[in-house]
Amino acid sequence: MSIASTSTSLSTAQARAEAIGYLALAYTGKRLPLQVRHSAAGHYIGTADEDGPVSRESVEYFRSQHVADHALATGRWQQRIHP
Repeated sequence: MSIASTSTSLSTAQARAEAIGYLALAYTGKRLPLQVRHSAAGHYIGTADEDGPVSRESVEYFRSQHVADHALATGRWQQRIHP
């Protein structure tokens, strides 16, 4: 994967303040909203578009939808820096 042009770059803090996916923007150029997603590994904070999942933004996997929703709402999760 290549990093999208610098015109779309944002710091992790700016992306978080705007509630958009840092990795989604950095690697695809898409400004996608953060949301709780689910995979076989568990719940995580990530992004998706009309074609499906785009990025896993959180380092953590959460044990339930409720815990992941709470982490997203309160900002108590760690941003992944690399895919």
